[in-house]
Amino acid sequence: MPFETDISGYVSALGIGLLIGLDRERKKAGVGTQSAGGLRTFALTSLTGAVAYDIGGIPLLAAATIAVVVLAAASYFPHAREQPGLTTEIAFVLTVLLGGLAMKEPVAAAALGVVATVLLATRSWLHDFARHALSEREIHDGLVLLTASLVILPLVPDQPIPQLLGLNPRSVWKVAVLVMAIGAAGHIAIRLLGAKVALPVVGFFSGFVSSTATIGAMGQRAKAHPEMLRSAVAAAALSTVATFVQLALVIGALSFEALQAMVPSIALGGFAALAYGGAFTWHALTSNEDPPEIKGRPFDPKTAIAFAAIVGVVQVLAALLKRAFGTAGLVVGAGAAGLVDAHAAAAAVAALVGQAGVTPAMAIVPILVGVTTNTVSKIVLAYTSGSREFAVRIIPGLLIVAAAAWVGAFLPSPF
Repeated sequence: MPFETDISGYVSALGIGLLIGLDRERKKAGVGTQSAGGLRTFALTSLTGAVAYDIGGIPLLAAATIAVVVLAAASYFPHAREQPGLTTEIAFVLTVLLGGLAMKEPVAAAALGVVATVLLATRSWLHDFARHALSEREIHDGLVLLTASLVILPLVPDQPIPQLLGLNPRSVWKVAVLVMAIGAAGHIAIRLLGAKVALPVVGFFSGFVSSTATIGAMGQRAKAHPEMLRSAVAAAALSTVATFVQLALVIGALSFEALQAMVPSIALGGFAALAYGGAFTWHALTSNEDPPEIKGRPFDPKTAIAFAAIVGVVQVLAALLKRAFGTAGLVVGAGAAGLVDAHAAAAAVAALVGQAGVTPAMAIVPILVGVTTNTVSKIVLAYTSGSREFAVRIIPGLLIVAAAAWVGAFLPSPF
């Protein structure tokens, strides 16, 4: 009979062992010791886990893991004073487990092996970053973000609450987490690139997640660091460019005819946002002001939570408008939805094109009403979350962008 077997798991396990072992071999050579495991030992450890799982399943893998723990402990204690770290010993245990995982999920095991090797190889950089680059406040805020996203978020109910007019608590808390995450991303980017370059880049890409949240986060940063006002305004304005890009994608996915009708409005609105954001970006890049190195808070949790609360109030207001006017009023419904998300309003209208007598031309006004009410939400949040100087600079840009989109409604589509 022909011999048929799948060796991909064994190949993955061997690769994991060799990869981790290569790093440990280099480390062993660097410190001039023979006590730490090297290339062969880690490769054999990973293969041990693979063979154990293949012939005995989880029970035998558990036994192999215990054996590795015993051997790692036996090699550690005689040299504990000279080498107090447990990194290599923990890597042994992880390697045998990854070898077993490779027999079931070779791709996931290989990915985890790469991550483990990166963590091992960047030891000096990580130690220096944690000890010298981060302040106590930054570490504290990082823990707050992790707690908010990994602990609290899964516990928040993920269903509409009738007593709150269908408000979904998890969606509101996601906004708070998003604002904190955008603030943290901007803080890290500033460290790497400098405020003049980093904030506009972060603002543009964060706009694809939520332009409203980005404006709130940038307003918060401009309020905390007035010397970064121009860059924060540029980031907030460029986030609206992402809004129009997403509008085109959402409308085109649901109704290509509606997208053709909306081309002038989307093009003019997006161009206005790009020009306004580009002007502030150029102003920030060419200014003589050199913002000092930022070592303050990446974000203010209280402000992020207040921002999310405002969004929740807007959602309840949208529900009240829908209840008062009913879903039959296309314009009113789109305007109510736009208070929360312009893309949701556009999607709701585009999905109706071709149904119930709704033509592509009839979809233009409701979609723009949704964009306009969403602009109102952005204006309110820009004023409440940021400084007066931030609001004075970003609000005219938001009004110009909305006006440009409405001007496009009166122009003929090129298609």
